[in-house]
Amino acid sequence: MPESSDPPSLRGHGAALILVCAGVWLHAADSLLVATMLPALVAEIGGEALIGWTVSLYEIGTILTGAASGLLAARYGVRLPMAVAAAAFAAGCAISALAPSMWVVLAGRLLQGLGGGGLMALAFVATSVLFPGPLVPRAIAAISALWGVSAFLGPLIGGLFVEYADWRGGFWFFAAQAVALSLWIGFGGNLGLGLGRRPPPDPARNAVFSSRLLLLAAGVVLIAYGGVEVGPLRTAACVLAGIAAIVAFLVLDTRAGGSRLLPRRSFDPAAPVGSGLVMIFCLAIATIGVTAYGPLFIVLLHGASALVAGYIVACASIGWTIAALLVAVSAERHDRTLIGAGMLVVAASIPGFLYSVPNGPVWLIAAFSAMQGAGFGMAWAFVLRRMTALAPADDTERVAGALPTVQRLGYAVGAAYVGIVANAAGFADGADRAGIAEAARAVFAAAIPFAVIGLAATARFIFPGAAGRRSGRKYDADG
Repeated sequence: MPESSDPPSLRGHGAALILVCAGVWLHAADSLLVATMLPALVAEIGGEALIGWTVSLYEIGTILTGAASGLLAARYGVRLPMAVAAAAFAAGCAISALAPSMWVVLAGRLLQGLGGGGLMALAFVATSVLFPGPLVPRAIAAISALWGVSAFLGPLIGGLFVEYADWRGGFWFFAAQAVALSLWIGFGGNLGLGLGRRPPPDPARNAVFSSRLLLLAAGVVLIAYGGVEVGPLRTAACVLAGIAAIVAFLVLDTRAGGSRLLPRRSFDPAAPVGSGLVMIFCLAIATIGVTAYGPLFIVLLHGASALVAGYIVACASIGWTIAALLVAVSAERHDRTLIGAGMLVVAASIPGFLYSVPNGPVWLIAAFSAMQGAGFGMAWAFVLRRMTALAPADDTERVAGALPTVQRLGYAVGAAYVGIVANAAGFADGADRAGIAEAARAVFAAAIPFAVIGLAATARFIFPGAAGRRSGRKYDADG
């Protein structure tokens, strides 16, 4: 009997699919949930000076556990690390729900980042373990669809809790989900998440790897700390110390040989891969302001509800998903065009926010949010394809991992940076409506230089001069 030509089905793997999707859901919905609840949170417990930290600490936690998840899975299997990650996420939500001050919320956000980053990374590891090879692409497609759904549901859940209950209830709702997931993973019987099959990694090597990541985290925290009480000498000292710590991380990572987290010359604008990562890093810094401060500005300046403000920010995710679907089948020869056009659209949204956030109307802010997301969606898949094509053969896997890592690092640094800008503009000092509008202008004006650097790096990335190799051949001039 000839083999069936029907595509492989996920039927019979429902429990496994729910498991990995649950881990991704908690991480994907969290940022939009918190962004939506942030205006109500600040109104109750204060902490305007620390708003940027809510993003920076979450992203740093995500980077730390995301980078370490492969090592943890190799040593302990997927079950234990994933159960612990879910428990950490639940603990972080509970701490935030009980918080009497913003500093306590930040402790919860760090734990949420550690747990959410681990859940996200381990969900992809679990996908490769739980599904037969032919089903892995279908499982990944289901996870990607869920990511898009979270853009709708995260603001909806946060807005409903703010409007009809209490922002603390939003954190409790996600804590309960994370507890259920942790118990299911830990005690749910044979889920196929066995022990690691490879020998335990070398402890000394792991210690060096961990110290590098902690150095990176310290750099972001130092930059963010410079914005708590803005003063020329104090802020400058913190920022310079933070930059020095991040540079030290890059230097140590370059010298780490086979245990490098990032590819060679990862931030060298003269190298094709380096210019691509500079592009991602700078545009992440340039675009984080609307996520970190957008909902609060929209509520305070335009009287919108938390639900409306959350959905305006969510327009970026919606625009990203739609644009990515529209260009998904584009041929390789169009890569440079789509990357260049996409990043130009992203950069063009920044002056759009500079005008629309302080002045309105609300629908125009939503349009620029969707525009920004569409630019990323238009370019993202092709950035990965071109970057792996230009990378040395032994760095291909690192390039794939470096893209989300560098983007999250950009978000973390960017949130710390716009926090300094907003506080320097007087936002943390109880500004009136005119002062809030001025702070909004300052936040988006400060993003423009990074957008310009990002565009310059884009031009270097899509026109590198010397072509890289892909599978032993030259990357042709058309793609």
